Amino acid sequence: MFRISSILFQILWVSLTLLALTSCGNQNTTVLYPLPSGEIASPVSSLSTDPELLLIEAETEQCLTEELEILRRTGTWHPDNGELVVNTKEEETTYDFPIVINKQVEAYLDIFQNRQKKTFHRWLERSGKYLPMFQKELRDAGLPEDLAYLAMIESGFNQRAYSRAKAVGLWQFMKGTGKQYNLRIDQYVDERRHAEKSTRAAISFLSDLYADFGDWHLAVAGYNAGPGKIRRGLKRYKADDFWSLAQHRYLRLETKRYVPKLIAAILIAKNPEQYGFTDIKYQEPLKYETLRVGPGFSLDAVALICNVDSKTIKKLNQELKTGKTPLNKSHYNVQIPLGTTELAKANLPRLNTVVSTGYKTHIIRKGDSLSKICKRYNINKTTLLKINNLRSNELLAGNHLRIPYSTTRYRLINKGEEQRIAANDLLLHTIQPGETLSKIARAYNVPVSLIVNWNGLKSVHKIRAGQQLALYIEGAGKTVSITIKKDRAPRITTIPDTLSAIITLAEQKKYPVTDSTSQSVTRISWYQVRQGDSLWAIARKFNLSTKQLKAWNKLKSNRIHPGIKLKIRNV
Repeated sequence: MFRISSILFQILWVSLTLLALTSCGNQNTTVLYPLPSGEIASPVSSLSTDPELLLIEAETEQCLTEELEILRRTGTWHPDNGELVVNTKEEETTYDFPIVINKQVEAYLDIFQNRQKKTFHRWLERSGKYLPMFQKELRDAGLPEDLAYLAMIESGFNQRAYSRAKAVGLWQFMKGTGKQYNLRIDQYVDERRHAEKSTRAAISFLSDLYADFGDWHLAVAGYNAGPGKIRRGLKRYKADDFWSLAQHRYLRLETKRYVPKLIAAILIAKNPEQYGFTDIKYQEPLKYETLRVGPGFSLDAVALICNVDSKTIKKLNQELKTGKTPLNKSHYNVQIPLGTTELAKANLPRLNTVVSTGYKTHIIRKGDSLSKICKRYNINKTTLLKINNLRSNELLAGNHLRIPYSTTRYRLINKGEEQRIAANDLLLHTIQPGETLSKIARAYNVPVSLIVNWNGLKSVHKIRAGQQLALYIEGAGKTVSITIKKDRAPRITTIPDTLSAIITLAEQKKYPVTDSTSQSVTRISWYQVRQGDSLWAIARKFNLSTKQLKAWNKLKSNRIHPGIKLKIRNV
């Protein structure tokens, strides 16, 4: 009896495994937020809970397992096991990345055409958004334009893609590598999610890899495994090309797969109909203008002044992790749709932020304490007691507590409304030693970003003890000066049901408004090369071409070394 049950279990397990393997890429996954088929949002991967800003899993464990199993069945990765495709004048399609057709490439052609056909079709449609920009940047840097498809197999052309190894963005940069190539990554911004900046960083990285190995297959493998891993492998096995190295077990299969996967992606993407991909609705190319705004400026507010929906603005600014511009910078260039700059400039002085306090209900459960409830809802005890008319910390299970929370909305004021808004009651808060804007914001139940805007602060960190902060609270009846003592809430005799703070963001006038056509001045100077620099990255930094830098500094190749000085001229 046990033997029969064991056999039946094994049959069931195999059947379920086969079903899982055949469904990769074509499944409809139920997730917390609505996403395209097969994509999973990570609610803990971003400081924002906005579904338009959450990170999305680049590859499911199921798809990875399937691909690796199929590759194992292809046998030896032999250097002579394949055919090099050489472009001729007669061919309609040309490739500037070395194309080899072998068992591993054919395996991926089959995967993309069958098991992952829906996924690859979606990648093709997204390619229309990024390819024009990618190819131009690659062309300007003197790199193969077909490298644009590396972003296809890395992220599926998704700016918010992340991997289990914590790589992020279109080009799947790890944090350390991203910072090495001058991408800003902090609590407010992750430029690995910025389309153009991450692309320039990827091109700089690929340029360095090719300079190291002189072979694009090895460069792509190094992009995944790291140049040190590839360099040690070539030395250990006395190999001089990727396929010779790949025949050994030195490289993980996850790394080795990137080369045949990229080749298969290039072949299909450049000849989709030949491989059975039709009715592709390519997305419009990525185009935008920029608008300079102050710190803590919400993307919802940007959408309002541009007269477009918030989803459009968030798609253009996916590097902003919190949905607001950084609080530690005096200004930030947000990306807005083409043709909206003049309207945004006109609407900016009219922008008003309305902060109100709403209430939700908490049902007291057995074991609840005032401290636990305050920690859960991020509220101080004094406020919670006052709102609920409680005189002690004792709680009774089954009773209801009113929990205040802050909501923010934006509107454009009409001419003549400024005086009425200016007449709203003003609270002056005197900053005490050791106080931070975060603490003050919690005490008054208003966002930090709003206090920054109200007071024209250049950074969330630029405050000092004794400084007065203006808070505009509707309903207090007069102008008062408030000082918060340590660990206490502000002393306000009554708390109305609806606490509203309304103020025009005229402080934004303090920040000059510019767009993407603004030009910067490049001074004649010398630049000392630092660790991680590349010729391409330096050229971009000074708005030059690598050809100019090479000519001015009499360089015969793109290879440079830390410590040398490069001449930078005006153009």
